[in-house]
Amino acid sequence: MGQGPTGTTLTNARLLTPNGVRAGWLRSEDQRITALGTGEAPQSDGEAVDAGGRWVMPGAVDIHIHGGTGAAFTDADPERTMRIVEFNRSQGVTTLLGGLVAAAPSDTLDQIAALAEVAEAGGIAGVYLEGPYIAPGKCGAHDPALLRDPDTAEFARMLKAGRGQVRMITVAPELPGALELIRAAVSEGVVAAVGHTEATYDQTRAAFDAGATVATHIYNQMRPLHHREPGPIAAALNDERVTVELINDGVHVHPGAARLVFDNAGGDRVALITDAMSATGLGDGEYTLGKLRVRVEDGRARIAETGQIASSTIVLPDAVRRAVHTMGVSLETAAHAATSVPARALNLSGVGSLTAGGKADLLLLDDDLSVAGVMHEGTWIRRP
Repeated sequence: MGQGPTGTTLTNARLLTPNGVRAGWLRSEDQRITALGTGEAPQSDGEAVDAGGRWVMPGAVDIHIHGGTGAAFTDADPERTMRIVEFNRSQGVTTLLGGLVAAAPSDTLDQIAALAEVAEAGGIAGVYLEGPYIAPGKCGAHDPALLRDPDTAEFARMLKAGRGQVRMITVAPELPGALELIRAAVSEGVVAAVGHTEATYDQTRAAFDAGATVATHIYNQMRPLHHREPGPIAAALNDERVTVELINDGVHVHPGAARLVFDNAGGDRVALITDAMSATGLGDGEYTLGKLRVRVEDGRARIAETGQIASSTIVLPDAVRRAVHTMGVSLETAAHAATSVPARALNLSGVGSLTAGGKADLLLLDDDLSVAGVMHEGTWIRRP
């Protein structure tokens, strides 16, 4: 149901703004937030919607997601890609990247080109490459036969296929040519992330010094933390330049370890992600991730042949709710971790923050933090 041309005023709301919680109102017009304030809303033309005292946060921003509702970004099909996008929008995720896994070189180029088409049309915020330049010993749900050492010439072909829409790439710093690849990515405006890695603390620090600024799903598929060999986990948590991704589904990371990330990286460096796969929104069964068979039981996705964890089946507001209810993180901090922090990490403008001039992407939450309403670019996807 769309708004009229004169816009919408949302009243009686608890707004999660960059400056804290404000009890008040928000005005949107022409797909943008035009004003917000405390107290009673000023009189204006257009629709007025009573939020009923609900929490209002920016639409969620998922920078690490692979699929949903039976579709995957690797399908290289714009129609199937939009199926994932529309499902996520209905759940309150109004901005997302199209995440790819390791594939053969020609397949990767076809997938990037297909996602670039959707990005150019405004469906997704860009393309994320999780691989193929990752460590075979930490490949996770990637086919090890498709992994390869960093290659700047191949990466240049990826960028050409992406037509300016490749936003981030994950690299294992210990691989030959990794630092050169990281520098090449950064020079082209692509965010370099460290992950799926056996790297030492010093090797990881070298990657950050070369320009990498994100740690891919902290803890998962990286050398574990040890007090004499701290590895990439400590390197990322100790570096103020680095945004740390966290899969907060209760499966990938224990709540105690997840809380440790928030306590050490602070509220401005943790980016909640889903790493969600095609099974999201559909329930238990057998699915594929890239070329691998994945079995989902009780919402937990595992590689059928090995039993190893493979992606998640949550949507990002689930991670926010879990952070608050299970870990004791404040709603304000958890909301920032799903909005402004990932948006800033990838230099995505106009999203992730309730500020005048930003996109009118809103997520309304009831007191139990369940989704009560969603607005995307000024249009109600789910009316409160």
